[in-house]
Amino acid sequence: MPERPNIILICTDQWRWDCLSIAGHPAVETPHLDRLAHEGVRFTNAYTGVASCIAARAALHTGLTQRSHGRVGYQDGVEWTYPVTLAGELSKAGYQTVAVGKMHVHPQRHPMGFEKVVLHDGMLHHYKAARESDYEDWLRETLGPDCGLYDHGLESNSWVARPWHLPEHTHPTYWAVSRAVEFLRGRDKGRPFFLFLSFVAPHPPLVPPECYFDQYIRQDLPAPPVGDWVDKLGLDPEGGRWHYSTSCGRLDPRAQHRAQAGYYGLITQIDHQIGRLIEHCHDEGVKGNTVFAFISDHGEMLGDHHLFRKILPYAGSIRVPMVFHLPASMGIAGGRTPAQLAELRDIMPTLLEIAGASAPPSVEGASLMPLMRGEKVEWRGHLHGEHAAGERSNHYIVDGRFKYAWYSQTGLEQLFDTQADPHDLHDLIDEPRHRRTVEELRGLLIAELAGREEGYSDGRQLFVGKEPKRVLSHVLKD
Repeated sequence: MPERPNIILICTDQWRWDCLSIAGHPAVETPHLDRLAHEGVRFTNAYTGVASCIAARAALHTGLTQRSHGRVGYQDGVEWTYPVTLAGELSKAGYQTVAVGKMHVHPQRHPMGFEKVVLHDGMLHHYKAARESDYEDWLRETLGPDCGLYDHGLESNSWVARPWHLPEHTHPTYWAVSRAVEFLRGRDKGRPFFLFLSFVAPHPPLVPPECYFDQYIRQDLPAPPVGDWVDKLGLDPEGGRWHYSTSCGRLDPRAQHRAQAGYYGLITQIDHQIGRLIEHCHDEGVKGNTVFAFISDHGEMLGDHHLFRKILPYAGSIRVPMVFHLPASMGIAGGRTPAQLAELRDIMPTLLEIAGASAPPSVEGASLMPLMRGEKVEWRGHLHGEHAAGERSNHYIVDGRFKYAWYSQTGLEQLFDTQADPHDLHDLIDEPRHRRTVEELRGLLIAELAGREEGYSDGRQLFVGKEPKRVLSHVLKD
């Protein structure tokens, strides 16, 4: 039997789809990820079904759609009771499984099938008073009991940026890779391993080490795109600019520049630490038989259309990077860029196929391996995404070219050509030549929402103003 590959799944929090040099970003530098993508496979139409941490991670760990895993908004404190998980299946298949970094499950120490979890979730509001954190315990042991994670003064959803206030080796990104290196050195060499390396960054606070902040603060950065439709949302970008953690604000150009410098700096720091991890894999003799997969749970608006954070149906929020670098023995040609619609639920069946394990019947994602091999296979024609968020609750349908968005509380509809207009600058909803496209994509959404407990659809039409649920009742009852 051929030796099974090791698997390292690198997950970031809030990393935009376009923030890779190889994807054409004019400022961001990601040399190590660029090489992995150049030698491997980069999916150019990868999405998250629900653009916030908890629901995205539910899809990642279970291979389920949001309709099945039940998390359709952001809601802490709801038990994770999924019987089938990626780590659990790999453990059954004989892999040594360890998670390092952010999990964002409930309770915080829920193992999700991993044999070991070394935890740093960042600032989870639900656990603010008494959160679990191996990183914070280590930080206080290293620098003293009075040292706090947020002594830099920045809030965990803020666009405000500054350099990290402590030595670089104490940064959470550096710490996570140090723990991953410890695992590599002490692993069970009689088994293949699955390492889930999950960074809190580039999620705010925007506090990269000084050298990375300086790299971007001193150069021209691209202005955020602003669509011709922003007034339709009825938000207040002028008033929002005066709140340090606003989700909608027309920032002073200097503040916008600093926010981008902080965000891009965190990205390049992660990239360099991935390079550090790769070198240790080489030193341990496992690099040639290790699969590296790189993803994010969702994106970050970063000032696009005067918006920040995520949850909304625009490219900066819902599109994610997705890269696979496979051992040469697997025979996958490097440099492939499949354009088929990929989603986080596809990660589980993909990695199980790589490990030689079967995907359980419950899994609703599809293995991406046939696309990586360049095979002509039938593939999904569309994806449905959503986010329950009060008045901003929204749904979207993408079909590979067009994106249809619907706000369930106001009835606002939008249409974008994702190929000709990847940054959502022009809303085509009122153009007569696209009427049939709107009807077709609206029909797909009607079908996706039929039978849902919120009452959004009766299978024939959409209903506006129905109460959105952040967690569907079948999860709350489990």
